[in-house]
Amino acid sequence: MENVIVKELVVEGFPFKVQFNPARIVSSSAKVDAKSITERKCFLCSENRPAVQKGLDYVYKGDFQNPYTVLVNPFPIFPRHLTIPMLAHTDQLIGGRMGAMLSLANQLDGYTLFYNGPKCGASAPDHFHFQAGNKGFLTIEEHLHKMEKEVLFTNEIATVSSVKGVFRGLVAIESSEAEEAERLFGLLFSRLPVKEGEKEPMVNILCWYENGVYVILLYVRDKHRPSHYFAEGDANILLSPASVDLGGVLITPLEKDFHKMDETLIAEILDEICVSEGENLDIIDKIKTVLR
Repeated sequence: MENVIVKELVVEGFPFKVQFNPARIVSSSAKVDAKSITERKCFLCSENRPAVQKGLDYVYKGDFQNPYTVLVNPFPIFPRHLTIPMLAHTDQLIGGRMGAMLSLANQLDGYTLFYNGPKCGASAPDHFHFQAGNKGFLTIEEHLHKMEKEVLFTNEIATVSSVKGVFRGLVAIESSEAEEAERLFGLLFSRLPVKEGEKEPMVNILCWYENGVYVILLYVRDKHRPSHYFAEGDANILLSPASVDLGGVLITPLEKDFHKMDETLIAEILDEICVSEGENLDIIDKIKTVLR
């Protein structure tokens, strides 16, 4: 982390940090097409990890045959950055695994959990994993309570809200009970649009537990990478947005891109990868219906 440089920008009232982090070049430029994935060894499988990379197993609901392994990320974004793969080599799909995410958020005191969908920033879309980083790093953690929200559902132990502002398609679930948070997530996730050829909706997820409340931030995506990623020459920007970027810390592995990033570029990138306003309104209507 000693080569990391940071600058701060504000877009539509939301504070971003832009991080120049050359160690993240491998992740940001990862080829995640089917051919490239089949031709490389999975770096999250235990037999392919470096011998020096030790981990702690985390067993969820008695599944001793397929635990999660808590590992230190060798190319960190956070001062404390963990990668948490399942033992089994199985696709990066969140369905049925939100309970484990909430449980880890409870157990990993001082950490925020995050999940990148297979075409939403995951550099290993063929091996299920969470990540975690120390709390207080992502700007949305502190700024969330200041953002305008539309309450879509509420009961004695939970609230579901549409979060307004720079992130179209952002839904917040807050609950004092993990089981209720998991139930609500399952209901609304089942109503999200699934693109042709995909197995699940395109999403990024942040999750933390603080002061007796579980918080799930669900970002619904429209695109994997913005047009800037594929542009030629000076227009090219190597930024492949994932949960950390949507949490308020944009990762640029190339110094030229770090200096180019400004408020206008950030707004353009978010406008491309987030759902449209019309799609967002449709998602809100579907959530209201299923939670009615």
